[in-house]
Amino acid sequence: MIHMLSISQQELDDVAINDSGKWLALGAAKLGQLLVWEWQSESYVLKQQGHFDTLNDLVYTCEGNHIITAADDGKVKVWDTQSGFCIVTFTEHSSGVTACNFAQKGNVLFTASLDGSVRAWDLIRYRNFRTFSAPTRLSFSSVAVDLSGDVVCAGSLDSFSIHIWSVQTGQLLDQLAGHEGPVSSLAFTPSGGSLVSGSWDHTVRIWNVFDRTPTTEILKLQATVSDIAVRPDSKQIAVATLDGQLTFWSVAEGTLSASLDGRRDVSGGRKLSDRRTAANVEGTKTFNCLSYSADGSCIIAGGNSKYLCLYDVLTGGFLKKYTISINLSLQGTQAYLRSSTLTEAGPVGLLGDEYEPSFHEDRKLPGAGRGDSSSRRTQPEVRVTAVAFSPAGRAFCAASTEGLLVYSLDRDLQFDPLELDIKITQANTLKAMEDCLYLRALIMSFRLNETFLLKRVFEAIPLVEVVRLVKQLPEIYLARLVRSVAQTTDVSPHLERNLCWIEALLNTHGPYFKANMPAISQELRVAQKIIKTLQADLARIADENVHLLDYILGESTGKIDKQSTVITNGWSS
Repeated sequence: MIHMLSISQQELDDVAINDSGKWLALGAAKLGQLLVWEWQSESYVLKQQGHFDTLNDLVYTCEGNHIITAADDGKVKVWDTQSGFCIVTFTEHSSGVTACNFAQKGNVLFTASLDGSVRAWDLIRYRNFRTFSAPTRLSFSSVAVDLSGDVVCAGSLDSFSIHIWSVQTGQLLDQLAGHEGPVSSLAFTPSGGSLVSGSWDHTVRIWNVFDRTPTTEILKLQATVSDIAVRPDSKQIAVATLDGQLTFWSVAEGTLSASLDGRRDVSGGRKLSDRRTAANVEGTKTFNCLSYSADGSCIIAGGNSKYLCLYDVLTGGFLKKYTISINLSLQGTQAYLRSSTLTEAGPVGLLGDEYEPSFHEDRKLPGAGRGDSSSRRTQPEVRVTAVAFSPAGRAFCAASTEGLLVYSLDRDLQFDPLELDIKITQANTLKAMEDCLYLRALIMSFRLNETFLLKRVFEAIPLVEVVRLVKQLPEIYLARLVRSVAQTTDVSPHLERNLCWIEALLNTHGPYFKANMPAISQELRVAQKIIKTLQADLARIADENVHLLDYILGESTGKIDKQSTVITNGWSS
């Protein structure tokens, strides 16, 4: 035995070795793990893990460059939309995380969990800075935060009240009572003036929580409310109910504006245990999640089926249907079931792994055994638990049984991980730098993502090569280059050199930065903050030494005048 590697407590499903035999790829399906291990250096080249339980909710960040997901495994993950990698995982919740919401101001994320807590996360320092809880033990199922980020609300299936906390102090401000059933969904209007809540009591309530005397307006529906969504202009509310209806309500007047019957559109496949055809099964004819587009012209909805439905809000027309999965190992992806798979013990797909057709044949020999007809196995059902449009309106994402799905109008928005290659090593990077192949060395250092290596490559690049390298650098590396230059500027004494890098980036790729502002705004803000800090430091040092500089300049001027006087007198004599 050369080496023994302990990866996980769960079994590994697949192992692969590259051509050179130096890298080992390991996969564990149950935990969603993907590992690439270099056995010679005993280090990980790639280490990623997804959720190993059902996804419950998701939300885009304000810039649209990250997606936050919450799942029943108690974890909250932040995903990069460009690379497809998980960049950070929060594990503080002790039970399933049911809802998440992002504050419009500040990089603050709020999550609600079945463990009875609502937590606030700082996405700059990646830490939990505030925890909210109710006076009694509750399992929260929905969360909403106002426009300013100062007030957070949560609803529970155990209680009929809505809890409101102050983000600054963490204190419970109020409990809104009025619903006669569990609160299933919460949302603040984008204008920040009202709170909208949906409940199992067949009502939607609009609360004016910031008035001196809080008031409420009740909207009555015909079935249980599963989800609500507020249009970006705060003038309309979309409500999904368990009878398969989508209703649109005016916020100002409190009246019904339009209604859509989505039962035929969302109706999905047939499960193994269904006794009816897919068109007649009631369980798949409801919407569980809604989301408006950025301009409010479209709304997308998903439910317990394999379809996502896109509607036009103005005309109520059905625009498009998206199929999220054709995986036959999931229930609900087939429209028809074959009678040949049915046995006297039930559908073959629900029987145990030890099932064989011969077990259920009529054997006339004495003592012949039959298969265990009580043995069953379950298969996950295809469904969509959450949908969300990106802030720019060019993409939307869905949380499904298959995982996190991202749909985009931009063809260049594709899964582009770090191009792992056996030739990309620290030694080859340093050799490329010695051979004056600075662009190759810079890209390889980005792929390896080693801080000391990035610093060494930066310092080795001549100043005259900066503009040429910035022009030739692929656009996928621009965000990392901006962040790396900004971080180097903060700690490096070579101020002029780093400012030349920033100037070359802005002059060369200014139009690209403007067109992709939501995706790269975080890196630009980091660079702007560091430049402002340097400017303030230089101004303070100059102000402190202004009198010393005047004295030095005055002394040098006086010496020059004396020397010129002596030279003049010497010539005159």
